[in-house]
Amino acid sequence: MVRVRGDDQRSARAVLLAGVATLAVCAFGAHALAQPVPKAQPPAPLVDDGLGEDAYYLEADTLIQDDKAQTLTAEGGVEIRHQGRTLRADKVFYNRTTGVVTASGSVSIIEPDGTVAFADEVVLDDQLRAGVAKGFSARLQENIKLAADTIVRRDDKNAELNKAIFTPCELCEEDKTKKPTWSIRADQVIQDGDNQLIYYKNAVIEIFGVPVFYSPVFWHADPNADRKSGLLPPTIVGSQRRGLSYEQPYVQVISPSSDVIISPQFNTKVNPFLNLDYRQRFYSGQIGARFGYTYEKDLDSNGSRVGNLTSRSYILANGDFDIDENWKWGFAAERASDDLIFDKYDISNVARQRGLVASDNRRLTSQLFATRQDNLSWLSINAISVQGLRPTDNDRTFPTIAPLIEARWESRDPILGGRVRLLGSGVVLTRQQSQYVASQPGADSRRATGQVDWRSNLTFTSGLRLSPFVQVRGDYYNISDYPAAGNDSSFGRALGVAGVDFSYPLFRRDGDRTIVIEPLAQLAISPDSDLDPRIPNEDSVVLEFDETNLLRPNKSPGFDLYEGGLRLNAGARATVSFDDGRSYSLLVGRSFRDQRNPALPGRSGLQPRASDWIVAGDARPIQGLTLYGRARLDSDTADLRRLELGADVSFERGSGYVRYLHDNKDITGVERQDIDFAGDVFVTKTVGVTVAGVWDIENDVWRRQELGLFYRDDCLDAAIVWIHEETFNRSLGPSDSVVLRLTLATLGDKGYRR
Repeated sequence: MVRVRGDDQRSARAVLLAGVATLAVCAFGAHALAQPVPKAQPPAPLVDDGLGEDAYYLEADTLIQDDKAQTLTAEGGVEIRHQGRTLRADKVFYNRTTGVVTASGSVSIIEPDGTVAFADEVVLDDQLRAGVAKGFSARLQENIKLAADTIVRRDDKNAELNKAIFTPCELCEEDKTKKPTWSIRADQVIQDGDNQLIYYKNAVIEIFGVPVFYSPVFWHADPNADRKSGLLPPTIVGSQRRGLSYEQPYVQVISPSSDVIISPQFNTKVNPFLNLDYRQRFYSGQIGARFGYTYEKDLDSNGSRVGNLTSRSYILANGDFDIDENWKWGFAAERASDDLIFDKYDISNVARQRGLVASDNRRLTSQLFATRQDNLSWLSINAISVQGLRPTDNDRTFPTIAPLIEARWESRDPILGGRVRLLGSGVVLTRQQSQYVASQPGADSRRATGQVDWRSNLTFTSGLRLSPFVQVRGDYYNISDYPAAGNDSSFGRALGVAGVDFSYPLFRRDGDRTIVIEPLAQLAISPDSDLDPRIPNEDSVVLEFDETNLLRPNKSPGFDLYEGGLRLNAGARATVSFDDGRSYSLLVGRSFRDQRNPALPGRSGLQPRASDWIVAGDARPIQGLTLYGRARLDSDTADLRRLELGADVSFERGSGYVRYLHDNKDITGVERQDIDFAGDVFVTKTVGVTVAGVWDIENDVWRRQELGLFYRDDCLDAAIVWIHEETFNRSLGPSDSVVLRLTLATLGDKGYRR
């Protein structure tokens, strides 16, 4: 056995790069890259093998150097290491005169990044740029595997693979004849380095060895390209409303910092619908804008077209930009020509936060805002316009909010032994039409608020913790076109609250568990709540009394309504935590006041002198299972007023959730009771069932049902799902649809969901 260490750079490089390192570049894993350009990363450091950058290590049973013929031959267990790369072969032959390098017999090369390539024989020219490999195969990054009868590299940019096969799926070691989950076969694959494309001739996609797609010509982006235009996975749906629907996204890269996804939706019952998704990054921020358009009549649940042909469209756009390290500005634009356009054409991901204020699935919110933030302060200025999509919505009665100002500043150093915080708020609301009388102008209001908060914390050696606090607030209102305020009125009010929070946590360690029992109390006093009829309640319509605001001195979520009088908020929390991750917790509490408070909403349970009971708890009895519940019980009868129960499950064989909600009087004044659930359960290692549903128990109606089968492994995610919606919304009634989901690893977003 011969071992050689040296720094003959040309010989080492010639032998080591015997074709494999430069030939194994034709990975097929990339397709259209829709993601924004990633930040540039520094080059990966070389593997430290102790040889440095110039030296090499050569090991072989026999090493023959023929000075007369100018050849170098290494035979028998050849292993060469250089710059973190390892080459192994039965024989390596190098002709110094011609510069041709030949490696043969179980040739393999291991790259520093873990990429492994194999060949029966490799021949490389004197420039180390062109060559041929026979019996080629490789295992690349992302577990991609490829093989070809021959691979021909004509230069450092262009290569050809003949009789090639590609798959990212795991191969069965026990059964070599078992086909991978999916693969691509092609007579020829050509890497066009100049145009950064990979071309296929006579390409066939096989799933479980069965051909499912053939194309005489097929191409996608070169994996070495940073970003490239191309096709994305399609969406296939069969529905009552649109018939068979096929949506094929195509990403067009406009520049290194911008792209647009063009997604035409073709339907058998109705006209096509075009979706566009444009994104661009700037040095100071980014813009994203989604558009949709069709020229069509109105539709009903069966896809029948009524009325006149007209343009129908939507826009969902947002942007945010840095002005400097503290200041930012941004916008959100959300509008639709039809209230039901998202339902009719199955437009997803509509209800997401695009500005400072979040939208919901039946309200579109357009905004223009600016913010300033540092370690001790926050300022936001926002203008908001809302479009309603519900049947009862009248946009003329919705206020235009411009501006909405919120500010907060906190002292860096303690003042009077505590933290001081200044808060400010201001809003202007303008309506076109009265909410109650269509012929009357809408109520307009303007409010300015200033508040000072002081809070301190004291902990005694016994474990008792006290937190005294004081809040002083002033409001100024200007109201117009509001009959209860005499149509036009300007006035102010002064508010304040003082109190102290008590807590006394009791800790005990018992075997493998930790037990904490914590009595909690808050004593607060403030002026009585003022039911001033001149103040319209704009920001505190929804007030839910639960464990999240039990110990708040003012449980109102906004400024127009406030909680007054002398009151005691009391409760107790118990927690048991086990060393193996199990845990249980329970909170019980209620609020007491010196007199009844009719200013607070009756459905909140806070009006009586003794409020409703609040109970909340959660449990993690085993790994992968979380249970939670919260309830509000009547103060006198202990009857159930509101109950929410739920469970989140995540096990090896599946995952899902279930939630039950019962509210004896929701915000609309009616009783609500429903169950919401969803889950995926594996029946075998790769095949499973997916279910989801929303059951309106009060009206005995399934508002939504989903049932489907899926196949899921490391490289294929396929599902067929039946969806039934039992909702009535103007022209739309109950409907059924079937959705086909198919994602191939490296050719789509693994884990794609509608």
